[in-house]
Amino acid sequence: MINSLFVVNSQGKIIIEKHWRGIISRQIVDVFNDECTKFMNSLPGSMEDNGATGLSIKEPYFTREDVPPVLETNKYWLLNVLRNDLTWLCPVEREVDPMLVFEFIHRIIDVLTDYLGDVSEISIRENFVTVYQLLEEMMDYGYPLTTEPNALKEIIMPPTIMNRMMTTVGAAAGVAPKFPQSMSNIPWRKAGVKYTQNEIYFDIIEEIDATVSANGQVVSCEAHGSVQANCKLSGMPDLSLNFVNARVIDDVSFHPSVRYRKWDSEKVLSFVPPDGQFKLMSYRTELTPNQAMLVQVKPQITPTKNGGRFDINVYPRSPDGKPIEKIVLTLPMPKTTSSVNATCNMGQYMYDPVHKCIRWEVGKLSQKDRSPVLSGTFNTSEINPELGMSISLEFQISTYAVSGLKVDSLRLFHEGYKPYKGVRSMTKAGKYQIRT
Repeated sequence: MINSLFVVNSQGKIIIEKHWRGIISRQIVDVFNDECTKFMNSLPGSMEDNGATGLSIKEPYFTREDVPPVLETNKYWLLNVLRNDLTWLCPVEREVDPMLVFEFIHRIIDVLTDYLGDVSEISIRENFVTVYQLLEEMMDYGYPLTTEPNALKEIIMPPTIMNRMMTTVGAAAGVAPKFPQSMSNIPWRKAGVKYTQNEIYFDIIEEIDATVSANGQVVSCEAHGSVQANCKLSGMPDLSLNFVNARVIDDVSFHPSVRYRKWDSEKVLSFVPPDGQFKLMSYRTELTPNQAMLVQVKPQITPTKNGGRFDINVYPRSPDGKPIEKIVLTLPMPKTTSSVNATCNMGQYMYDPVHKCIRWEVGKLSQKDRSPVLSGTFNTSEINPELGMSISLEFQISTYAVSGLKVDSLRLFHEGYKPYKGVRSMTKAGKYQIRT
């Protein structure tokens, strides 16, 4: 069970406070901020074991993103999720499954994204009433209740200009809000849905998480994927989705509409889809080093007195000669860097003196293009600057799924029309790092 929820901005101030079982003092947020500061100012265990506790460190070793999702205090466990500079904090006093709390927090964020478009401090402040109404409907006395967007939209209207006017006029006239006359037996789908053109679209999106050593060897690699759907089908359709090679995926998580027994026995997705956009499934798949190395980066960093020199080469290795788009490399520099002088033969770069990093936007690259190169020097205030940073890589490839997952066929039952089916695939980099 969940007692309370606090939404805290980047300055540590509360913008949303909701209690379902009793009231927890707002001072718990101050305790959480203190615990985060204490963790960020601490040293890794390896450095402490090596006797580095006596060193004077000017900047924290950890960042806010490194704070553990569960922090323990004398009375509470502080379960927190960081998303878009907002911290969603649930203090838990009794024994509770932490994954239940995390899943509910992510479900709240997904519902607010569906309602508001962008979940930020500004959008939340502009729609306080809608946010609190959703929190009231999504949980009852500490237990999740209604978490499906389609069911919530039958009760709480999205905050459009027209809906705001109707709500204001109705409240001024003393008119009670109109509740739906016919509720669907299926919580995730509305009743009486009608479309002139019946169509459904699927997007297979896969992200590669990989770590590559300085000599070009892949240390670890895997892909995390999801199937996003946009359903515009009339009535109450029952769908059956078949894949060409469903055996390549593992650790599958489904939308509540999917019948798991059908998937477990036949590897077929059988479901009654929600109306509109939703995530049908997510999965993980193992990759070979050749599959993960869609873009090869060869860094060479040479230290000199009070600085160093770097040369970064990029080589495309996409299958079937598909162009690689939105290639971006982020090269961290030593904390004591005072100046950077660099040149590139493709794209453009920018040095951030605040965060001490170079962001190189290569853009679109194909097999026929020349190899992009970024070369330059940097100066530091230290004689022997600390090197060994990891380069972060971003890219995406359209119409390609690195796992090889493809949609074979889609069958519809209990309705008389034939729907139009559209399928797109995309592969992009997730946590992709190249060691130097």
